[in-house]
Amino acid sequence: MDRSWRNCLRSRSIKIVLAIAITLISIACSNIFPPDPQITNESISKPRELTIWWEQGFNLEEDQALQTVVNNWQKQTGYKAKLSFFTNDELIPKVERAVEANQPPDLMMSSKGNQVLYPRLAWQDRLEDVSDLIKPIQADYSKKIIQAITYSNNHQRKRSYYGVPVHQTTIFIFYWQKLLASVGLKSSDIPQNWDDFWQFWQQAQVKLKKQNLDIYSLGFPLAGDKRADNTHYLFEQILEANNINLLNDRGELEIDRPKIRQGIIKCLNWYAQLYQQGYIPPNAVNWSNTDNNLNLLNRLVLMTPNPTLSIPATVRQDADTYYNQLGIAEFPYKPNGESMRYLLSVRQAVIFKNSLHKLLAKKFIRYFIQPQVTIDYLKATNGRGQPVRKSVWSDPFWQNSQDPYIATVTKILTKGQTRLSYEVKYPAYSQVLAENIWGQALTQVTAEQVKPEQAAKKAIARIKAIFAEWDQQ
Repeated sequence: MDRSWRNCLRSRSIKIVLAIAITLISIACSNIFPPDPQITNESISKPRELTIWWEQGFNLEEDQALQTVVNNWQKQTGYKAKLSFFTNDELIPKVERAVEANQPPDLMMSSKGNQVLYPRLAWQDRLEDVSDLIKPIQADYSKKIIQAITYSNNHQRKRSYYGVPVHQTTIFIFYWQKLLASVGLKSSDIPQNWDDFWQFWQQAQVKLKKQNLDIYSLGFPLAGDKRADNTHYLFEQILEANNINLLNDRGELEIDRPKIRQGIIKCLNWYAQLYQQGYIPPNAVNWSNTDNNLNLLNRLVLMTPNPTLSIPATVRQDADTYYNQLGIAEFPYKPNGESMRYLLSVRQAVIFKNSLHKLLAKKFIRYFIQPQVTIDYLKATNGRGQPVRKSVWSDPFWQNSQDPYIATVTKILTKGQTRLSYEVKYPAYSQVLAENIWGQALTQVTAEQVKPEQAAKKAIARIKAIFAEWDQQ
């Protein structure tokens, strides 16, 4: 064997030995430094595609606004996203099924998720903790916004940030200025004390009927269907107006106290009388969440309470209708003369603990909650929802005193009295809302003509049972 051939063999032997050594070192290192399972999971399925389930807007502009955000994010980052819209009624049950099947989307946003879903999922340890997204910008949120996204995790025995605030809202009253003018009334005639306020609309209905206009004065939703969350939102505002506090600061139910029980009966009876006297449309017991909007926009009712600015957003492009025909009013003073305190709803996006692409979802959220991106998005939705960050409120769009709707909502949400609903601190109450216990009671005292005392008794019994069930978890 010549020298060159021996050198070749020697070289090949050295290479083989080195290869074996490198392999052994790699195996050892992999045992010492195991790969991050989160990163590994997100790199298994390439190309990575973020799955977003979002509630369909009341207006097309809302869906287009979010699609624009997603498109811009994809262009800037190179990542892919699959955005799907679902109606308010479809999204919650679809997500519940997906979570049970361990196939949740990466990210979702529902306008009623913060009321009927997120507190329960956080309690069950099924939502991703998003403290790393919130804490760096926490100072830009108000105390109530922070409280709204803080939920209890029963498995980990802690409270933490499980939602990312997208926008906030409360309940307003919308009405037709033009219909009032047709019977010699104007916006400045609307009283501010409780009883006179509601009688004003009733008297306007009487005058409209004298002109052969078959228009109901009060567009109050009464449906007991589980999907009709507008029903319980308004009823809880009426409870607040009457200072009926269902829970104390320790989370203990107060509904068995004679004063609270009697207050609930009083509120149910108030609804029943308005319905029986013909001021609320008979079919309001079947209304979905959009039907009060549609009844007002079609001039079938004179006024309706609604928990967003979706009604004026629908007619925003028609300046005459927006400014001269439609109107907005605040709730009157409470029956005892105190200023009204409004129920605050903070609409949130959440990431699921078992999402395939949690890191990617957080990347998208970080982009989405940038002040300018948020400003552009909320403006594009025609102002249906309002800002949650102080830096966004300062934009001239929300300081426009010439826009009656924006001026009213800005006043209430930045200067008025608001409070969060009970489910934020006490997740058992989210089931009360999910079952629409108050909507069922309202249907009973109106369409079914059940006595308010009986309807209240049934509702109270079910609420107590729900809390007892949660106490055992």
